[in-house]
Amino acid sequence: MDIPDNKRFFRIGEVSRIIGVKTHVLRFWEKEFPEIKPKRTEAHQRAYRREDIKTIEKIKKLLYEEKLTINGTKKRLKSKDKLSSVGNDNFLNEIRDELRKILKILQ
Repeated sequence: MDIPDNKRFFRIGEVSRIIGVKTHVLRFWEKEFPEIKPKRTEAHQRAYRREDIKTIEKIKKLLYEEKLTINGTKKRLKSKDKLSSVGNDNFLNEIRDELRKILKILQ
C-alpha cells in the first residue's frame, strides 16, 4: 500500500485503490470510526489526508488480518492512543526500573 508522495489530499476512489477496499466500505468506516476525518471540498467531496489513510490502513489490518470485530477494533484503537500519549512515560519508567534491578543483580 504505497501512498503517492506527490499529493496532499486524496479522493475516496484513490483511497479505495490504495487501501484495497470498496468506497462504500470507506464510507461505512468513516461513520463507525471517529478517527477517520476527511475534509470536505467546496464541492462536498471527501479529501483524505495521509494521516487518514494511515488510520484506515490500521483499521483494515485490525479487521481483516487480526479478525477483530468493529467494537474490538474501536477498543484497540483507543488503547493504542492511550499508550502512545500517556503510556510511553510509564513504559519507559518500568524499563528503567527493570534495568536497575538487573544492574544490582550483576554487581
